[in-house]
Amino acid sequence: MENNKTTIEIPTKFNPATQKYEPDMEKLNEKVNEINKKIESKSSEKESKDEKKHSDLRDKKGSAKEGSFTLIIIIMFVSLLIASLWDKYPAIKNSVHAVLNPSAGTLLNWNLNIGMLIVVFAITLLTTIVQKYATNQEALKELRKEQKEIQKQMKEFKNHPEKMMELTKKQWKLMPKQMKLSMRAIAYTGIPFILFFRWFGDYFVEAEKLAGEPVRLWLGMSWFLFYILFAIVFGAILRKSMDVV
Repeated sequence: MENNKTTIEIPTKFNPATQKYEPDMEKLNEKVNEINKKIESKSSEKESKDEKKHSDLRDKKGSAKEGSFTLIIIIMFVSLLIASLWDKYPAIKNSVHAVLNPSAGTLLNWNLNIGMLIVVFAITLLTTIVQKYATNQEALKELRKEQKEIQKQMKEFKNHPEKMMELTKKQWKLMPKQMKLSMRAIAYTGIPFILFFRWFGDYFVEAEKLAGEPVRLWLGMSWFLFYILFAIVFGAILRKSMDVV
């Protein structure tokens, strides 16, 4: 097997005081510095190639699914606008109730806890599917892989402030790209999500009026806490099983 380890020939010099050849530390340090520079140069070259590779990948395969902060802001604004007009314009409220009362409402009326569990799972499944096919998963995986590599390098160079600063800047540079790609799904789920939450609010307000007391689910949880908790659990399971970043 070929040995790829770098060997250093130790330079020596004659010491008249001891009449012996001893290591020439000055020249040895020069050699070590020269080797370190070569290693750093190769590392920088590799990082540059990796960055170009990831950039090309995103340009070729991710342009249609890259997302836009402008689009996301517009969707969020429209969602908030709809939420604020919920009670002012009955047409919005009545249309949503006409769709969800016979479906999600029937499940909750049948069994509040199990029905709510089924509804949360259905919503989480749909949002996971949208996340998988509406975003550039390959580009996201490459970005995550690159972030892990940066974190690994940060551990190796923790005693080198200049290198740590360079890696930190690189890590911060990747965050907006990943956020833009990840939030692409909001363009499809933002408005339906807000409408569903407004319907949930109406359903449980009405249920509490009929019951004459606060309605609680398992372990005394409110519907909002119940939803958040199980959406996180189902989301983690579905993302792993469907290989979604």
